[in-house]
Amino acid sequence: MKTTSIFIIFLILNQMMGQNYPAYQNLMPQPRSLTLHESRFVLDSLFQVTIPEASSKRVQIAATKFIRRLTNRTGLFVKYGFPVSKKNNPQAAIEVHYKKKGDLRLYEDESYQIDISSKRIFIKANTDIGVIYAFETLLQLLDNDKDTYFFQNLSIKDKPVFTWRGLMIDVSRHFEPISVIKRNLDAMVVAKMNTFHWHLSDDQGFRIEIKKYPQLTEKASDGLFYTQEQIKDIVQYADDRGIRVIPEIDVPGHATALLTAIPEIASIKKTYQLQRHAGVFDPTLDPTNPETYEVLDNIFKELSSLFPFEYIHIGGDENEGKQWDANPDIQSFMKQKGIKSNHELQTYFNIKLQNILKKYRKKLMGWQEIMTDQMPKSALIHVWFGRAGESLKKTVKKGYYAVLSNGFYIDLLLPAATHYRTQLYPEGLTDEEKHRILGGETTMWNELVTPVTIDSRIWPRTLAIGERLWLNPQKVDIRNMYRRLFVQSYHLEELGITHLKNRDVILRNISQNQDIRTLKALTRLYEPLKGYTRNKGGKEYYTYSPFMLFADACSADAEDALKFNYAVEDYLKNHNSDSKKQIIAYFELWQRLHGKLQQLDTNPKIQKLLPMTKSLMKLSQNLLQLSNNSVEIDKGFIAHLRKVLKTAYKPYNDVDLSGIKSLNQLISYWLSLRGYTWK
Repeated sequence: MKTTSIFIIFLILNQMMGQNYPAYQNLMPQPRSLTLHESRFVLDSLFQVTIPEASSKRVQIAATKFIRRLTNRTGLFVKYGFPVSKKNNPQAAIEVHYKKKGDLRLYEDESYQIDISSKRIFIKANTDIGVIYAFETLLQLLDNDKDTYFFQNLSIKDKPVFTWRGLMIDVSRHFEPISVIKRNLDAMVVAKMNTFHWHLSDDQGFRIEIKKYPQLTEKASDGLFYTQEQIKDIVQYADDRGIRVIPEIDVPGHATALLTAIPEIASIKKTYQLQRHAGVFDPTLDPTNPETYEVLDNIFKELSSLFPFEYIHIGGDENEGKQWDANPDIQSFMKQKGIKSNHELQTYFNIKLQNILKKYRKKLMGWQEIMTDQMPKSALIHVWFGRAGESLKKTVKKGYYAVLSNGFYIDLLLPAATHYRTQLYPEGLTDEEKHRILGGETTMWNELVTPVTIDSRIWPRTLAIGERLWLNPQKVDIRNMYRRLFVQSYHLEELGITHLKNRDVILRNISQNQDIRTLKALTRLYEPLKGYTRNKGGKEYYTYSPFMLFADACSADAEDALKFNYAVEDYLKNHNSDSKKQIIAYFELWQRLHGKLQQLDTNPKIQKLLPMTKSLMKLSQNLLQLSNNSVEIDKGFIAHLRKVLKTAYKPYNDVDLSGIKSLNQLISYWLSLRGYTWK
């Protein structure tokens, strides 16, 4: 067999699998309506943007960022580096027209229109929020040939299906600095998401300064928290990008941190310490103690002054009530009040909180455990578990408004395709019931996520979820989605998102600053363990354990594994020689990775990877023999191949090899040509 550098093979594969599409076919989210016209608008150094006089801060920021990002992508030295008023520059390339500043409330108008001709580009919207989204779409429309950068002439009319398109970041289990929050807010705008849910407290930390109770950050944060001035800064930063912010203080369960600082309101009186593991823990607030409500009143009073949005999230999830069962005074209280279950007792607690929030002109939102027959319908239900669609359907049929996160748990490291297929309109709903589904929210729980890795766990998959929440496509083309996803993934880097860059940081750490090309090739083939199998029972990792391991460099959608899957799909469908060449090129690449890894100066972290690459090498060698008919097929070979396949696909180092379904289909086909079966 001809010896070829694995890196030349890698380049050939990318060229063979890659296809060039015009920019308008790469949009994500796709717009509601797009009409193509003849010709194009060609960019030059006189390019200029005009905005209405006395434009809002949002429009000024969005227009200026648009110009900066455009010039960085094109390398054009434009004469006009800032937006100006139309009055002074009537012949500008881009004209922006809008009617009012948008309110960060539910059902605000976020629609926009773009019309591109060879002479002029018009952006029209009812609110400045629509203008922000128009600029994002326009940046994605930037195209080029060998001589020029241009925009294809076209018209777009666009607006979202859902009014709630959110991203939740948990900063309790692993604190995320202000810079992380801001760059993810910028990326949310690309995905046209409008709600940032800030999970600020849990068993592992209380992350927001409450001036009435300084002990909350002194004793329950490890010194990692946001001051109220920093909170105001983030809320304003989000507002400038058309994003509302909803805080969450999780009660009555998930309260270890709160009770570490204020143990007087615990259901069991004792000294508490911050949790260092993940999981569901017993510490719970005492719903029968008047001081509990006094403390929460003071906390929510301060929160209400910091967060303008109408909702505050109270959590309410996973309270098992063990401490309530163990407290005779609480049991006596329940008997006296005719409260028959812990669920009813939590409803009693939630209604008290709803009344507190009402004082501060706020509404209550909570995870779906807060929903009972006694809970007022004014509560917003956050649906996160249960059979697909059934929990959401049950919620809106009971008369509640709902936000869906079931299907959007990105911490599970499921592929983008899984999230993209999630439907927000279960069958059997009336139009009125559909109206109660406000939208959905991506949830980034941070048990295994640090500031170094968080971007790679949120992006680019959240772009696919953003399209689901914006357009809600009824028919999905997964292959087309992935193609567009990877195009827009690279554009996120200009916003400071580190999902690609920090992979190399981790790999240099593993290799001790040696050549990382072999390790990078492996990350394009292996994916982190999915679900909660990496951290069994929440006890394998502490909050301070290392998260710079090989699994942390891998993504939920291994790019080469996806390309291999599509090569197999094309080959089995058409039996064309090009697809088979691609498949064989992958096998040749995989079999050489083990030898390349052995050439590095070894260390304990690399040593742990060698059994993984050795199993991959053996599998590839057998597959190459099968592909070119250079081995005698019999029951012995088939049994041997099963053993080799099983070894290669067992979990190593908290990752597993992706693409086993396609590989089984391929093996089955090749064996069938020789008269054998593969099950």
